[in-house]
Amino acid sequence: MIQFTLLFASISGALAVIFGAFGAHALKKILNTEQLKSFETGVKYQMYHAIVLLLVGFNFNLETALEKYMVYSFIIGILLFSFSIYGLVISSAKNKKLTFLGPVTPIGGLFLIVGWILLAISILNMNL
Repeated sequence: MIQFTLLFASISGALAVIFGAFGAHALKKILNTEQLKSFETGVKYQMYHAIVLLLVGFNFNLETALEKYMVYSFIIGILLFSFSIYGLVISSAKNKKLTFLGPVTPIGGLFLIVGWILLAISILNMNL
């Protein structure tokens, strides 16, 4: 589980850098200011949570169900939150808005919140 977490975090971090560069350069020409800001929000949240997953992977054994649920919550949250934003922004810029993604973003946000809550509980359960 630790290797999976660290691998996902590494790939997610790399993709955040790629998407950030893509947004700053290629998409800057086709997105308006509001769309670009939304895209950047997806990139930032993806990077923040990639870093959290790295810290979790290096500092937890990830053996308990609670710790595993924490990791899965962050991963699902990243995928649903950030990638739904990417899809909404890019499809909107091409005048083919994927409206079904609208409700996906807050569900992803809820998974991220659950991940943070489970992290707090995991920390409280640590024998320091």
